[in-house]
Amino acid sequence: MKLAGKLDYLEMPATGGTLDRLKAFYSAAFAWSFTDYGPTYSAFAEGLDGGFQADAAEAPSKPLPVLYSRELEETLRAVESAGGTIVKPIFAFPGGRRFHFVDPAGNEMAVWSE
Repeated sequence: MKLAGKLDYLEMPATGGTLDRLKAFYSAAFAWSFTDYGPTYSAFAEGLDGGFQADAAEAPSKPLPVLYSRELEETLRAVESAGGTIVKPIFAFPGGRRFHFVDPAGNEMAVWSE
């Protein structure tokens, strides 16, 4: 069984006061529902789980694929060994811990664990 690599979450920017507008849009267009985690984050679970980040300091500049790992430290070492660049070391967030990396093509992704 693989310990890491399943595409598990998609985080998208919602800066500039767009969080409420995005929630209203996706709710009206696709009947999505949301769970708010404070004033700047709202999560959805519609097929692939994901969320909108409205905090400009935390928001990705483009959609952020988030992979899952049962062994976060081991996965970080594997990413580095494979040629990835860690851009945010392991940190805690509501729901677990994660790190961000850039792949050799310049795509930023994150890996999380409980």
